[in-house]
Amino acid sequence: MDLFEYQARDLFAKHGVPVLAGEVIETPEEARGATERVGGRSVVKAQVKTGGRGKAGGVKLADDPADAVAKAEGILGMDIKGHTVHKVMIAEMAPGIASEYYVSFLLDRANRTFLAMASVEGGVEIEEVAANNPEALAKIAVDANEGVTEAKAREIVEAAKFPAEVADQVVDVLQTLWTVFIKEDALLVEVNPLVKTEDGKILALDGKVSLDENADFRQPDHEALEDKAAANPLEAAAKAKNLNYVKLEGEVGIIGNGAGLVMSTLDVVAYAGEKHSGVKPANFLDIGGGASAEVMANGLEIILGDPDVKSVFVNVFGGITACDEVANGIVQALELLQSRGEDVSKPLVVRLDGNNAELGRKILSDANHPLVQRVDTMDGAADKAAELAAAK
Repeated sequence: MDLFEYQARDLFAKHGVPVLAGEVIETPEEARGATERVGGRSVVKAQVKTGGRGKAGGVKLADDPADAVAKAEGILGMDIKGHTVHKVMIAEMAPGIASEYYVSFLLDRANRTFLAMASVEGGVEIEEVAANNPEALAKIAVDANEGVTEAKAREIVEAAKFPAEVADQVVDVLQTLWTVFIKEDALLVEVNPLVKTEDGKILALDGKVSLDENADFRQPDHEALEDKAAANPLEAAAKAKNLNYVKLEGEVGIIGNGAGLVMSTLDVVAYAGEKHSGVKPANFLDIGGGASAEVMANGLEIILGDPDVKSVFVNVFGGITACDEVANGIVQALELLQSRGEDVSKPLVVRLDGNNAELGRKILSDANHPLVQRVDTMDGAADKAAELAAAK
């Protein structure tokens, strides 16, 4: 889950990272009181989950409360890279800025470790630094068992060539940011820019944080950080049912058991769709190993509730959960949905393989449901699902 800047700022403040005062508002007039509270002058900053806000005109300086109202009015409702601005942050005006730096911690999946990145060339998108002056971006691996000790923080500072006069302060900030990273179960913690003011103080002026949703069970406070207004309603409904679902832009609904199988299914459906009016997968939905009738019904309810879906492809490889259990689950799920008054009118193509596949296929054949077509190969089932979707 990516956070807005104001949410990142609040997490930084919670753990002791040096930040300036700030308030988030949703109407222009609220900017008046917020600017008065942060010192009479402010920075009005669009709150969207994308970069390039400054270049797009989403960050403005306000000389007084009335000016802040005018600036907020101009920013609220803006479109920045496809993101509509619904909130702005009124931030305290920083004292004179002498230098801008960059620091971050992130999960390095490729090397199965954590990574610290730092540069004395902050204030611009880090991709620009990496592309134009890669030697200016220090990358230091962080051992998960050791974390960012003072020695590790100094290693990062030295590798990035921070000036000696700010080295101690940056060491402290790095250790505190690491606390944010670990305590909040983050995948990314980034400060850009981390600035040195003219009086020599180090401040985090802008922050980016991505949280690991797999850790939600031990982070109950993170639920309040979700941007529920922007969430896809189908994804929100699936999450409420504990389903691993992602909405895509296509016409063939996908249900599978296991992330790898579902990803493969997306590929074969996309390939088959090239022959059938270019139809594509409509979603990713992994129901996991326990494909009970209720789980299957919940999955079908989400997919059938998507107006873009024209057909559904259920692709299951029986393992711990045998195919006869899955077949019974499909039959019972359709009955359950109909008993709930759901509109069950879209064709289902089912492919079963693996443990007890023959018995599962027989159960579907005996049920003879008018909406269910059984195809025994993955490619054949994908082609049939694509064909049915194109015919709608």
